Amino acid sequence: MPKIKKIFNVKDFIYIYKYYSVVKSYFKKQFLRKLILMEFSTINESSLHKTLKVLYQEIYDGKTEVSQDGHIYDIVTKNGNIVEIQTKNLSRLLPKIQDTIEKGHNLKLVHPVIITNKIVTYDQNGAILSSRKSPKKGSIYDIFREITGLIPVLLNPRFSLEIVEINLIEERQKTNEAVQSRNGRRRFKKDWIKVNKRLDEIINTRRFNKAEDYLALLPPDLPEEFCAKDIKKSLADNKMAPARISNNSNLIVWVLHKMGVIDFTRKSGNTRYYKPQITQIFTD
Repeated sequence: MPKIKKIFNVKDFIYIYKYYSVVKSYFKKQFLRKLILMEFSTINESSLHKTLKVLYQEIYDGKTEVSQDGHIYDIVTKNGNIVEIQTKNLSRLLPKIQDTIEKGHNLKLVHPVIITNKIVTYDQNGAILSSRKSPKKGSIYDIFREITGLIPVLLNPRFSLEIVEINLIEERQKTNEAVQSRNGRRRFKKDWIKVNKRLDEIINTRRFNKAEDYLALLPPDLPEEFCAKDIKKSLADNKMAPARISNNSNLIVWVLHKMGVIDFTRKSGNTRYYKPQITQIFTD
């Protein structure tokens, strides 16, 4: 979708988001969808996590950093529902999610998937030295690596996963000498450090809370019985995901099978075949 000229502020965006689901007219829905996908930049001065927290706080008219039931939640809505923002390592939240839903609360986990990453490098005085796009591109299929540790709750009726597909700006600061990263994970020192990640544009949002939401990620031209190689080929042929995602099609199959939304049917040599769980598809 081409970038649409910005014509409204964040308050307009929030109002549209709140009332989007109750608009009955198909035309209005399509129009509002375009507005929702627009770029907005009036709240992107802070970090990615903080920006998303501010946005969702306004959307759900909630309170942030709420201490409740032994946890500190990013957002508690006026209806008592929980919204957690997590940019990576989703599995770390599993105990918190399980405890929350066991206590009768609904929890929405918001996770941004970076589609494109613009890298801006500054000198120590804040002047821009360079600006370029990272060659690495993201995809909605990146979620499969993140949700491996959340399988026990993915289909729980009190849990939902909201994926925000975004374009990101990664800010780096040039250093006088090669240094280690702040988390100490660099194999080789470099002459810059990462100082911030900023939201540049929201491209799309997708909500997952039912089996069919996850099954919808399977390529539409798969045979009735399929294997990981079929998914890899279809993703590549239809250009639905970068090559690195297609090459991890075994992970997609593993997650969907562990969730119980696809059934193992047979084995031919070393190849395992599956088909969608029919009862899951027609269960609301």
